[in-house]
Amino acid sequence: MKKYIIIFIIFIIMIFLLPVLFTKQFKFIDENSKLEENNNQEEKQETEIYNYKEFSTIKLLHSFTGEIEEIPLDTYLLGVVSAEMPANFEQEALKAQAVVARTYTIYSISHNNGKHNGADICDSPKCCQAWISKENRLSKWEEEKKDEYWDKIVNAVETTKGKVITYEGEIIDAFFHANSGGTTETPVNVWGGTSFPYLQAVETSGEDAYSQYNSEVSMSKDEFKKVIKDKYSDFNIEYNNNCIEVLEYTDSGRVKKIRIGNLELSGVEVRSLLGLKSSNFQVIIGEENIKFEVTGYGHGVGMSQTGADSMAKNGSNYIEIIKHFYTGVEIVDL
Repeated sequence: MKKYIIIFIIFIIMIFLLPVLFTKQFKFIDENSKLEENNNQEEKQETEIYNYKEFSTIKLLHSFTGEIEEIPLDTYLLGVVSAEMPANFEQEALKAQAVVARTYTIYSISHNNGKHNGADICDSPKCCQAWISKENRLSKWEEEKKDEYWDKIVNAVETTKGKVITYEGEIIDAFFHANSGGTTETPVNVWGGTSFPYLQAVETSGEDAYSQYNSEVSMSKDEFKKVIKDKYSDFNIEYNNNCIEVLEYTDSGRVKKIRIGNLELSGVEVRSLLGLKSSNFQVIIGEENIKFEVTGYGHGVGMSQTGADSMAKNGSNYIEIIKHFYTGVEIVDL
């Protein structure tokens, strides 16, 4: 009798325990399946975003001839780096330029929207990045420097092969320019719209050593008036000490708003109208002429090339250079 009672108790326990055990087991299997599915989706998403093979060959539009050339990405980057940055700059600065150029290229291709009529990118610095063929590049260097300079360009591209700059997992729009004059600019002060969080104004020491990037533009008062009046027919100015006045500067020290006669213009527009190399300028009114003393070269957004070279001279590597000019970014492999 005692034996039957024990069997009955075990039977009752099993009735209650088995459903619980099976439920937990299936739940564990279900959670593992979901975890595996999520991992696969993440891997698939990463592959779709960072697929190096997709960009291994690009279609380059030659703006002068209108021809489209298919060219390996790294071969294209050799032409960009050698066209955009002086080869006598430090090796780490050239590496930074290679990563920035690669990032800019892939971002531009991904956001092309068909603007190049079947090409991925063009060779005009006014639209995309400058580019020059190896043959033409070598012909412009001194004979005794050709091998040394070309080896530096190749090293910059090959040692950073596949590396791009990302912010929160997305490839950035990697703007760059020649010389910031000591502080870079935010895009909202140049092109308006919404500023990118990774493109902030940052200071760079040592750029005053590159004085060749500063410039002066001088013109007669009549010529100055004609240039502006061609754009604004209602423009009028009576020359005196207060006829030109800077109303506001950006945080980087560039001219944001300026009053010229009866007009209020942005510093960026004045730069464009008068062909200045930067919107970081001072105005000197003479008896017969108007002179603009300009600091720096370029729009000022993103990496300053002379700033990169200055940092490299002081021991910074290309990763440190990039992370200085682009806030909160990571450098990853495609």
